[in-house]
Amino acid sequence: MAAAAALTGCQNKTSVSSPDKQIKVGFSIEEGVPCYCVEKDGKSVIGMSRLGLDEHKYTFVGSETTQFDETWETTWGEERKIRNNYRELIINLEDEEKLPLQIVFRAFDDGFGFRYVLPGEGEGKIYKEQTEYRFESEPVAWSIPWNTPYYEGLWTAAPLWEKTDTLCSPLALEFPDGTYGYLHEAALDDWAAQNFYVDDSAALKTYLTPWANGTSVYVTRGEAKSPWRMLILADNITELAASRIMLNLNEPCKIEDTSWIQPMKFIGIWWAIHLDHYSWAYRILDSKGRVVGLAPKHGATTENMRRYIDFAAEHGFGGVLAEGWNEGWDGDWTSNLASFTTPTPDFDIEYLSKYAQEKSVQIIGHHETGGNISNYEQQLDTALRYYDHLGIHNVKTGYVHAKLEGKEWHKSQYGVRHMNHVIRTAATNHVCIDNHECVMPTGLCRTYPNLMTGEGVRGQEWDAWSTDGGSPASHLCILPFTRCMAGPVDFTPGTFDFSNPVHPETRVHSTLARQLALFVVVYSPLQMASDMPESYMQHPDAFRFIEQVPCDWEQSKVLDAKIGEYVVTARQDRYSADWYLGAITNEDEREIAVDLSFLEKGKTYTATIYRDGDKTEWKQNPYEIVIETQQVRAGDVLRLTLKAAGGAAVRLTE
Repeated sequence: MAAAAALTGCQNKTSVSSPDKQIKVGFSIEEGVPCYCVEKDGKSVIGMSRLGLDEHKYTFVGSETTQFDETWETTWGEERKIRNNYRELIINLEDEEKLPLQIVFRAFDDGFGFRYVLPGEGEGKIYKEQTEYRFESEPVAWSIPWNTPYYEGLWTAAPLWEKTDTLCSPLALEFPDGTYGYLHEAALDDWAAQNFYVDDSAALKTYLTPWANGTSVYVTRGEAKSPWRMLILADNITELAASRIMLNLNEPCKIEDTSWIQPMKFIGIWWAIHLDHYSWAYRILDSKGRVVGLAPKHGATTENMRRYIDFAAEHGFGGVLAEGWNEGWDGDWTSNLASFTTPTPDFDIEYLSKYAQEKSVQIIGHHETGGNISNYEQQLDTALRYYDHLGIHNVKTGYVHAKLEGKEWHKSQYGVRHMNHVIRTAATNHVCIDNHECVMPTGLCRTYPNLMTGEGVRGQEWDAWSTDGGSPASHLCILPFTRCMAGPVDFTPGTFDFSNPVHPETRVHSTLARQLALFVVVYSPLQMASDMPESYMQHPDAFRFIEQVPCDWEQSKVLDAKIGEYVVTARQDRYSADWYLGAITNEDEREIAVDLSFLEKGKTYTATIYRDGDKTEWKQNPYEIVIETQQVRAGDVLRLTLKAAGGAAVRLTE
């Protein structure tokens, strides 16, 4: 495929530059087609590329520029304070029928974003978005196909112009000069999620996820705004990970009192169900749907939940997830009409919610819809008010079905509308959402911080039952620069027992030390430790790190990384001076040198290190772990050996 033709210049009618003047976005109209181009440090990054909706021709009406600079505080996050500093250019256009269109550009020091705004009145439909990206040099792109179920795929790298699939958003990009990009969208609200494909001219084009009838987006003029199309541009990998453009492109928090939104670590009767120790279902049905008995191993029982609540209280976990607690899991639950207020007879939700509160533990509720959206929405407000009454302020939602209502893509406008409706309804009922089988996050958690985490990833559950043997170690060295940059991830780290009698050919590709490191490398303010209490008690010394590591941060830094090979991340606790460090590698053993310059100068820290031992080997000897301490100061170099599929976790205290 030929590269996009280089342009002699960006013949723009107008332009906007970042506050530091290093990034410039130009705009022009070429024969009725809106176009833009982008320069960084005086060098063209994106040549003249098309904009617009459907096949309309536009005329230029006018433009205005503004600038904005603030520092805002997160309700929870990887950082407590975030600076939002940009210059904005608003382009006013009219199409052939005199219908107005605005294109709004924002230029930041580390990238840019733009969106379409439809002023006026009336209803309409959009079938195609014309947005394209003509990169001047071909980057390597990490991607998964656009129709990967629930985004639960392995991200692969290849030169962008050789990608033949339609790809989902986001894309991680590495350019030939060693710089990086991250292409995604922000503030996806009442629109279809974007995807990408490469055409014969090497232009990366946008494909909107359609409704079943072929329409991409239904719009109401005066209200309709597309998500922001955003591209981070970074000189190196650490700058890429540090960008907060996506959050800054979302609106400020709309929840006045956020005191009920509490980050926490939690456990659940979840990994044990995947390993067939327990079942989700309470009853056994025959082929005709008739009850023929009770399931002998139902997991969500009063007795079992109480045992997990006691363990959580003893070891500092804030919550316990209850899956399979409600009526509707028996038989083919994807076609049943589940109840979200009726527990099974062996699950006393009233008693358990009071018992948990007495122990300063919360029940994490579970609403698996099976894709039956109409059934869920009929019960939604009642179910969430019931949870608020019980003192249950967190719920894991689920949509395990290839299509919602059997016909609509999860990330179509239909799915986006539903999931955002759930988030808003949950906010009015003081309930936080852990959204599984979700739409790819786009930073909406800034506006609604009760959207705390989500799946949208090939998580650790795949290592319990996937027929391909489990995710390779490189998978987690890619995620921090693809899925994780889109928002918090409910990956469920913390597996301590690597045996799998149900699927002996499948297992977690990890050492014990690596599982600890994931609590730092993979961010989630609702962080689930995956394994069973009895597994943790087999390795109490290593478990100590999970007990101590927080999930809400003052600041976060990727110190060193190479996508797909290794990652080193450091985070400072939001409520103390302690730092935590996580380092992981792919299938290759490697030595890493960690520069500790991020520590406060003039102070001495005790580094408690949890690392792979000399004989640690992820297949045959994954449990060997060395726990040691040493004194360190800012500017010291911490040298660590990471075994294949291994890692290291470090707590740094003054």
